[in-house]
Order: sequence, then C-alpha cells, then structure tokens
Amino acid sequence: SRRHKLYREELNLTSPAAPLLLRPEASWLQFHLGITRDGLYPRSSPTVTRLLRDMQDFTTVSADYSQDEKALLGACDCSQIVKPSGVHLKLVLRFQDFGKAMFKPMRQRREEETPEDFFYFVDFQRHNAEIAAFHLDRILDFRRVPPTVGRLINVTKEILEVTKNEILQSVFFVSPASNVCFFAKCPYMCKTEYAVCGNPHLLEGSLSAFLPSLNLAPRLSIPNPWIRSYSFDGKEEWEVNPLYCDTVREIYPYSTGNRLLNVIDMAIFDFLTGNMDRHHYEMFTKFGDDGFLLHLDNARGFGRHSHDETSILAPLSQCCMIKRSTLLRLQLLAEPEYRLSDVMRESLLQDRLAPILTEPHLLALDRRLQLILKAVRKCIDTYGEAKVVANDTMQPKVPPSDRVKLTT
Repeated sequence: SRRHKLYREELNLTSPAAPLLLRPEASWLQFHLGITRDGLYPRSSPTVTRLLRDMQDFTTVSADYSQDEKALLGACDCSQIVKPSGVHLKLVLRFQDFGKAMFKPMRQRREEETPEDFFYFVDFQRHNAEIAAFHLDRILDFRRVPPTVGRLINVTKEILEVTKNEILQSVFFVSPASNVCFFAKCPYMCKTEYAVCGNPHLLEGSLSAFLPSLNLAPRLSIPNPWIRSYSFDGKEEWEVNPLYCDTVREIYPYSTGNRLLNVIDMAIFDFLTGNMDRHHYEMFTKFGDDGFLLHLDNARGFGRHSHDETSILAPLSQCCMIKRSTLLRLQLLAEPEYRLSDVMRESLLQDRLAPILTEPHLLALDRRLQLILKAVRKCIDTYGEAKVVANDTMQPKVPPSDRVKLTT
C-alpha cells in the first residue's frame, strides 16, 4: 500500500497541467473514420501502418481492466457486447492522443501446443495468436480483425504505475524469482499460480486497437448458428444433424442476403487458425443485416499445429456455399508462387516480436487450405458450381453516406 501511494503521488507530480487535445490526424481517429461496409480498413491502408507503429511506440498513460472484468466486479453493465468469463487476463491500455488498445499478455510459449486433453473452452489465450490472426485476416482480404501488434510492456512502469484502479494495483506482487507479476481479479481460477510475470519487468503481449465506442458506432453481438456446446458431454444440433444448414437457411437473416456467406467466411478463417471458440460474432448496426462480421477474440487460435479440427468447417461443408471472391483468394494462396505459409511468414516478420508463429504452424496453414479447397470441390461435384459459388465480385458502388459517422 505504501508503494502504491508513492506511485500515485509521483504520478500527480508528473501529470500534465493542461488537457491533451485530440488531433484530427491521430491514427486512432483516422482508423475509426476509415471503417466502411466493406471492412475495418481499406487495402494497403497507410493509416493502419501508422496505427500499428503508434501502438508499438506510444507511451502508456493509463491501464484498467477490460469490460469483461468490470462486468464481473459489478462496475458496469456490459452484457450487450461482452460475455464475462474472467479466466483470462486482459487489460485496456490508453496512450497519448486518446488511443486505446486491448492488451493480452503472453501465457504460452510459441513452441508449446495445447494439450490434447484440453477442452476448447478452457484453452489458453495466446497473444501471438491475436497477432497472427490479424495478419491472416488481412492476407485473406477480409479486413475484419482490428489492427493488432506485438509489444514488450514494462508491467511496472506501463501498468502498475499508471493505473488508478486500486483492485488492479492490489493483484501485483514480486515472485520468488524477483519478477513482477499480476493476475486477474475474478470469481474463479484467478490465483497467483495463474499469474503472468515480467522478466523481471518486461512482458510480451498483443495490442489490439479498440473499435469506435458503442455510443458512436453501435454493434450487435449475435450467437453463432454453429455455436459449440460449452459442457463436457453435450452436443449441439449441427454436430449430429448433417442437414442442419437447411434449418438455418429458413431463419432470417440467414434466409436472404449475404449473412450466411459471411458466417462461412468466418468458419474458413477459424479453421485456418484452429479456433473452436467462436460462440458469438459482432456487427455494426450502421451497415444493416448485410454488413460484415467482426472477427474478434482470436487468442484461442494456433494452439495445435498437429491437428486439423474439420468440424470448424461445418458451415461450409453443410451449406455448400462460398463467395467467389473468397474462393479466388484461397486458390491464389494455394499456388506455389503465392503459398499462404510464405505470405504469412513474410507478413509476420514486420512485427517486432517476430517470429510470431513456429514453422509447423505456418505449414499447417497450407495443409488446412488444401482441406478447404477439397471441401469446395466436393460440393461442386455434388451440386454444381453455379449453386455453390456465389458471385459477389460485382459489388454496387457504396455512397459516401455509408460510412461510420463519428464526432470528435
């Protein structure tokens, strides 16, 4: 307590006298203004490049629990978007120019695989999976994962000394190895043995840029039709009924528009990463029922490179539908000169925490891509290309009004 008091006194002495002004050219604001119905950012976006650099370099000015943990502590009603779990530690870090990012610390080394006996809903959350998911999403031209970057955080100077949350301050301790550690504050599984520790102060983590606030750009959280059973022995209907997609097609909004095709895109993305934990997806209400799906919370991907969980592909294999643009991109990434593993390897080298994925994980991407294309070929052989491949390559021009409108 005495140490925390000294930290707060020091912060009061060094805090700026005048409030900071929001600069219109700030990368955080430009990222938000660039969101359209086509994706979170345009192709080859200089704003995203600048935002990634800023998240790596800018000074942390405050740290706090995420909305998940605040909901658990009764500090806010976050039920509209977040589903509190409390098992995994993540923090909200704020930077100069009012930037804000979700910090997920390193919980598992890159060369470690998820144990075979682990259920997907108790798996580790991996910071490198969040980083790799952003790069994969961008390579697939989905642009539905918020910009994410790796960073070495000084947990003492950049979290403990800048947080004003006394509960967060109280979970810091020094380990027997003289490393600074902290753990989550939640109803279960949040003990010192589940803590994360610096070395002695530095800790790897991922930083994912926050989306616009819900007041400015409201979002909906929608259950995934192919949600898994979160029990040790239960099964959902899609797991036992191969004709399950016929039921989904009769339900709005999956009965019209491109929502079902977007869910299949999401399943393809999750199969490549090995993420079995896609229980919900989110959408901006601004763009209506045909808007893109946000691919958030990817930390449970890239856990087992030696196993391909084909059940993740159930939306594709059961519905036998795929966007032409998605199929063309997958076919391109299967060509030797544009091999997915090679493109990912090169892209991930841009991150300061590289290597982000081990070589077996990169090679698993090529293997899983072939399984996706094999599933599509099986559908085409059964139903014909005209019924399987949806032509989405001719898109109508979108008026300028169809952009997320933000006020500063």
